Amino acid sequence: MAGKSQRQRMIADWLRSHKVGSQEEVVARLSLAGIAATQATVSRDLLELGAVKLKREGTIRYVMPDQVEPGHAAAKLDRLLNEWVDAIIPAGHLLVLKTPPGSANLVANALDSAALPEIAGTLAGDDTIFVALADGAKPADVAAILQSRRAGP
Repeated sequence: MAGKSQRQRMIADWLRSHKVGSQEEVVARLSLAGIAATQATVSRDLLELGAVKLKREGTIRYVMPDQVEPGHAAAKLDRLLNEWVDAIIPAGHLLVLKTPPGSANLVANALDSAALPEIAGTLAGDDTIFVALADGAKPADVAAILQSRRAGP
């Protein structure tokens, strides 16, 4: 029986090398590989992998974050900050972002994918994200940047 990390590696490889249009297709591919998984499991795997659903010319396709243009990652981050972040709190040399339960990983992946120069990386729990800042970045300034992106245009 395949473990979670092996299953997720397989999914990531498929997304990078094939046009995968639905979660059901991933479930079917896993089944053919001898791995039983439900659509709900695949949905969680895609979320944890940071997979992005692209819609182009009438077709839908899942891709890995490294396959997405930078503009798409920025737009996704803005949307997720607006929809899922309840608070942005400077704390020492970090930021703490509060989200509804189960949402922190989604937002952290978007922060990492956006590759903002002020952010070195993230650590996500269930409803809390610690944001490690790049050298020289001031927590209050980065919080203001994220807050302005959260507010939208």
